[in-house]
Amino acid sequence: MTATHHDHDPNCIFCKIIAGQIPSRKVYEDEDVFAFHDIQPWAPVHFLLVPKKHIVSMAHLTAEDAPLMGQLMALVPRLAQEQGCNPYPEGGFRVVINTGAEGGQEVHHLHVHVIGGPRPWKKG
Repeated sequence: MTATHHDHDPNCIFCKIIAGQIPSRKVYEDEDVFAFHDIQPWAPVHFLLVPKKHIVSMAHLTAEDAPLMGQLMALVPRLAQEQGCNPYPEGGFRVVINTGAEGGQEVHHLHVHVIGGPRPWKKG
């Protein structure tokens, strides 16, 4: 593994949340994925899905990560609806993955924002 792709980073806020060292409002957890509510929500529904494996960003994904990312993406529709997003097609949700400084990434642990609920939203 490279320095940007390892199981845990002791200095990473999301790794600390996954480990239970920092409290969060958990949405979902399994062996590979942790989901929790965003502390500064943009919309009525706004949570993050993060791989438990510390991957710095989308730019650091490898072919080896394809099953994990597929698992993560497959969870989005179910969790979005469970958290209050209205069903497709009238309802729906937005999936955002910020990557790097120019992409707006603030925490350098890959994370997927799931944003939805009745509009207008604070952002977007």
